[in-house]
Parts: sequence; C-alpha cells; structure tokens
Amino acid sequence: QVQLVESGGGLVQAGGSLRLSCAASGRTFSSYAMGWFRQAPGKEREFVATISWSGDRTYYADSVKGRFTISRDNAKNTVYLQMSSLKPEDTAVYYCAAAPQSGVPSTDRQYYTWGQGTQVTVSS
Repeated sequence: QVQLVESGGGLVQAGGSLRLSCAASGRTFSSYAMGWFRQAPGKEREFVATISWSGDRTYYADSVKGRFTISRDNAKNTVYLQMSSLKPEDTAVYYCAAAPQSGVPSTDRQYYTWGQGTQVTVSS
C-alpha cells in the first residue's frame, strides 16, 4: 500500500506553467501505474493523465494533450505533472492516484489510493 502527498499547486496567470509533484511512501511504488485527476467546483472528477509503472507508456485526456506532461522517477518515489499553456478552465483541485496494475488506466475506479489534492488556480 502506498500513501500519496501532492504539492506544487498555486495561482498562475493564463499561459503560465506549473509543475505538480506527488510523493509516494512505500517500497512498491514502481509496481503501480500512477495517474492525475482533477475536480473543478461543481463538476465531477475527471481524468487528466496516467503513466505506466515503468514510465514507458503515457496517456492523456484530450483537453490537456500537448500542454501537460506526466513523468515519474521511481528512484525518488515521485510522479510529476508538468503543466504548460495553462487556461482558466484548468482551475481545479488536482489529485494523484495509484493503481496496482500494468498499463495506463484512465478511469478513477481503477485507482485504489488517492492523495489529498492540491489547488491549481489559473487567472485570466
């Protein structure tokens, strides 16, 4: 079982960049696919990006493709989300999550462990 703590959120102007980090505890981090999800006020949680346990496969929501990059460092038990060309509609609480499976899962029911979230606010 892993525990997850996100960091790196904040306030940024439209067009700017932020990098989110998710630090995981536990020795089995490299056995998990990792994902980022987000939830805006009044909206359902939505998938953003996922990366396989080895880091060789990634998958993105269409809304962030070409702007966001997910990566991981298994030696540091950390997954990252580099966000560029941010838009006001990217404003949300961002959550990282761990799925004990191979591949690139993209639905929240596939993820067993969640972080507490970090707020990202993009001003226009």
